[in-house]
Amino acid sequence: MLKYKCKLCRMYGQKLLLNDRCASPKCALTRRRTRPGQHGTKIRLLSEYGKELIEKQKVKFYYLLRERQMKRYFLMAEKMSEPTPQALAKILERRLDNIVYRLGFFSSRPQARQAVVHGHIFVNGKRVDRPSYLVEIGDVISIRPQSLKNGLFEGIRERIKRYKPPSFLELDKEKLEGKLIKEPILEELKLPFNFSLIVEFYGR
Repeated sequence: MLKYKCKLCRMYGQKLLLNDRCASPKCALTRRRTRPGQHGTKIRLLSEYGKELIEKQKVKFYYLLRERQMKRYFLMAEKMSEPTPQALAKILERRLDNIVYRLGFFSSRPQARQAVVHGHIFVNGKRVDRPSYLVEIGDVISIRPQSLKNGLFEGIRERIKRYKPPSFLELDKEKLEGKLIKEPILEELKLPFNFSLIVEFYGR
């Protein structure tokens, strides 16, 4: 599974942060910039559709989405008042598994997703086990007290000691809880994707 995740990063030429290796010198993309396979060094010419498809696939893997979820988020973004690309990005950033990751509780989204699915995360004092739950401004995200004994949370206090979350999140390092205090700021996150291509893909 680890090799498969590393191959995805090499295939798309983008760090998708699917495991702890992405942030270490062992990252496959850092060591080998070419695509996997015997033809990985060849230049790949893509049509406009191909570029849109690849951008959509990168975002799906980055946020751990299924195709049906991605399409649903696009339809939600279309109905919002701001431009669809920005609206789509903000919706994805508000997913519970992503917020848990952005708070620094875990070093990868798959770990954050696992914690949510296993019922280790509370939202406003209530257990929420759906990674797709969309966090609202003012929602308080915390860790189930009994879960701190779980190996999944080993070293969490040391990990977040020097961590600084994005400005749209508030983190209480003593209580191990965070809050969404305003809408995600895309300029601050500097997401490495062109969401306009994704909108064009679904708008066909």
